[in-house]
Amino acid sequence: MAITLAHPQINRDLFEDLFVLELANNHWGNVKRGIEIIRQFNRVVRYNNVRAAIKFQLRDVETFIHKDFSSRADIRYIKKTVDTRLRPQDFATLVNYTRDKAMIPMATAFDERSVDLCVDLCLDIIKLASSDINDWFLLEKIAQTKKPVIASTGGSSLKDTDDLVAFFANRNIPLAVNHCVSLYPTEDHELDMNQIDFLRSRYPKNTIGFSSHEYGDWTASMLIAYAKGARTFERHIDIEADGIPVSPYCSLPHQADIWFKAFKKAKQMCGTPGIQKRIPPAREIEYLDALVRGIYLRHDLPEGHVVQHNDIYLAIPLQKGQLSCREWFADLRLARPLKRHDPLKLDDLADPYSHSPDLLEVIRKRGL
Repeated sequence: MAITLAHPQINRDLFEDLFVLELANNHWGNVKRGIEIIRQFNRVVRYNNVRAAIKFQLRDVETFIHKDFSSRADIRYIKKTVDTRLRPQDFATLVNYTRDKAMIPMATAFDERSVDLCVDLCLDIIKLASSDINDWFLLEKIAQTKKPVIASTGGSSLKDTDDLVAFFANRNIPLAVNHCVSLYPTEDHELDMNQIDFLRSRYPKNTIGFSSHEYGDWTASMLIAYAKGARTFERHIDIEADGIPVSPYCSLPHQADIWFKAFKKAKQMCGTPGIQKRIPPAREIEYLDALVRGIYLRHDLPEGHVVQHNDIYLAIPLQKGQLSCREWFADLRLARPLKRHDPLKLDDLADPYSHSPDLLEVIRKRGL
């Protein structure tokens, strides 16, 4: 069942065909490394002429981790958060560099103070992590900014997602809803990509996206996701540098290049949006016109004769100016006498029907 809400039209264009590139592990708390990641991926983005956002991870470490646990190196998530912390001025440096490269700066905010930092940094979009989809303290804080939001739905219940969509719709805040499997990395058989169909059906007013953590292929899931209607895409990114191992769910620049090219191929193959009838190219119309049967006369007919069904037969080829089976209707009056087996052409008719400029142009151009 689609969720239909009475709210103003929300601008979804910001999310359309947007690639979100997340700096994995906050580039290990190293500003220089972060700049190099952005630089390398910017080249791939520009070569492929796609819209891209660089996404940072913001946590106010002093308040995000309880003081009694801040030194617990045995808890992986806490240790990684502490080891990769950056100062606000460091993020400002990275955000400015992202803008200089004509990419969109955004961030996942994991706590309320980080939302304030998103505002201070003038970030364009705020990301809501799958783990926070029902953190109403955080949701209320994000909503106060009125900034567009992308939310991942990994591990969420249906009610959580319904509530999330309704919450932002009621506040007229643009929201993209990403299908996401929160397994790092994700195996192909765990992608569950039919969920894109479900999300599009249930939330027709929202852009639906695909946040991906698979590691074996950068083509197939993009082709499937785009064909199913996903229009914003996210992956973690990293580079091979500084002797730091790259997590298996991260994409390297050459892999992102494959990903972008798969997007272009999917877009090319899918063609016209699924909400309207496509306009066939001239080459296709010409090909089909060559297969259409033309109207020929069974016997000699005099000027002024009113042509009936038993006066004609249909055959190929269709000739230039000739009426086809598509235009036939009874009671067409002849302007001149015609011979048996002659094609019945538009110029042969004494009928206002034959004087339509648009019809004349189409019929005279097609056929042999």
